[in-house]
This record gives sequence, C-alpha cells and structure tokens, in this order.
Amino acid sequence: MRAIQIDRFGTPDVLRLVEVPEPEPGSEDVLIRTIASSINPVDDKTREGAIGDGTPPLPTTLGWDLAGIVVEGGGSGLRAGDRVIAMSHQLGSARGTWADLVALPARSVAAAPGAVSLNEAATLPLPGLTASQTLDWLAVSAGERLLIAGAAGAVGGLALQIARARGVKVDALVSREAQVGFAQEHGADLVTTDKSALEDRGYDAVFDTFGAFVTGAVADGGRYASIATQAGPVPDLSARGVRTTVNQVREDGAGLNELTRLVDQGALRPRVHSAFGIHEIQAAHERFRRGGLAGKITLAF
Repeated sequence: MRAIQIDRFGTPDVLRLVEVPEPEPGSEDVLIRTIASSINPVDDKTREGAIGDGTPPLPTTLGWDLAGIVVEGGGSGLRAGDRVIAMSHQLGSARGTWADLVALPARSVAAAPGAVSLNEAATLPLPGLTASQTLDWLAVSAGERLLIAGAAGAVGGLALQIARARGVKVDALVSREAQVGFAQEHGADLVTTDKSALEDRGYDAVFDTFGAFVTGAVADGGRYASIATQAGPVPDLSARGVRTTVNQVREDGAGLNELTRLVDQGALRPRVHSAFGIHEIQAAHERFRRGGLAGKITLAF
C-alpha cells in the first residue's frame, strides 16, 4: 500500500510516496481505508526536524487526521463500510495516518458527520479535539466570558464555534483585518486585531492559540490556557489566583463523537482552503508553509 513518509528531515522535498506493508490490526483496533487527511503544524514541524527527540524513528509515516471507511471493525461495533473519523497521536504512537490503510485503537475512532464530505470531515480531528479539550480544561460555562486569541485559525475557529454552541460569550483577537468577518459571522461579540482594545481583567477564561500571552485580559481567579507549545509556558499568574496550562491534545473517540454531533446539528462548520492529491504532497506542504489560509489543506487518497 502507499504511504507518505520521511527518512530524513528537511524541506518538503524529503516527503516521499512509498510502498509499505499493510498494517496488521490488533484485537482492539479498527482497520480504516483512508479517504482524506489534512496537514497540521505538527506535521510540518516533524518534517523539518523541529520536534527533535520526540520524533518516532525514521523512516516514519506522517499524519494525525483521518477520515475514511471501515475495512475491519474488530470488536468495536463498527462495521465494514462505516464512515469514520479518527486522530492518531503520531508522535507518541508512530501510527501516521497518511497511508492507504491505517489501524487505530477503537477508542480513538468515531462515526463521521453525515452532513459533510469526508474531505471536509478530515479537517476536524486534531484541531477539533485540541479546541474541545482545551475548552473543557477552561471549564467555561454558559454566560461566562471567553477570549480566544487566534479565533480565525484552524483551532481557534473551531473553538469559537464550540464555545458559542455551549452558550459562552466570546470575544476574539485575530491577526489581520481579513479575519474579522469570519469571527463576527460565527458569533464573536468584540473582534479586534489590537491587543490594547481588550478589556483589562475582563474575561473568565482565555484560550491562547498562538502565544499572544494576553495575560492582562484574564480576570483574577480565572483560567488561562495556551496551546502554543513553541512559545513556552504561560507566565505564572498564581498571585492573581489564575490557573494556567499549556494543553496537549490526546486521542479521544468520545470527543470526536461530540464534534460529529455539532457538525450534523449545523453548529460547527469545517473549512477547507484547498485540496491536494497525495501525489501532490510536496506542493501541498509548500502551500501550507506560505500561510494566509482560510481553512485547512486537505489530502485526498
């Protein structure tokens, strides 16, 4: 079968479409035929060697997101032909999803939304779980005020929609004027590109997607979560009673089921910027690296 692998670090030229043996699913695994995946920042960092010792031994198959069709359900209750989505923690498990066939633990797999294509569904797993798991840690409830820094990005855009579906009041910090309309259309109250426009200590919680460190915006006794691992830890705010974390995503089939429910209810809309075939993987990475995306880059198998 085909897989997209690297055997060394470097520019997108190191990405190769190669033939590898088919996976042998364990008793707790689901065997899935990949229909689509997408590119995440972690894939780009892995390819260029920025992960360091956290990278699985080379050669390795890349990819975290997966949307596909069940081939073998094992004891999961899933049946051959079912449409599913999944996220594989590629760095921890070395099970990359950029392959024709992927075997993943049943606990990491969920039914795909029926309201969108599998190409669209492939944009959900990693950013969607990052968004929902971080919102869960922040414990924002209906009526509370949340600030999302980076509210038009892949994670931030989903976090905005999920938070609004939970009844949370959301303000948005975005990086450029072109993103203001997206945040407004998806329910943000205040939308700004200017950090100084944010209310001082006015938010019960802050969700920081890119290392903005707008710590002055969180209320005393509030919560501040960052997902920008490359930016380092959040400054210590314990003197103000503020809990902080740098959140790391984990595999979570139940969380994926919740994302599917929100999509099918119309509360969550995936965004595809452009789609590439797997033979175009190098061009897909080059487009990803240029940025300015209004959605995700997807890969069709």
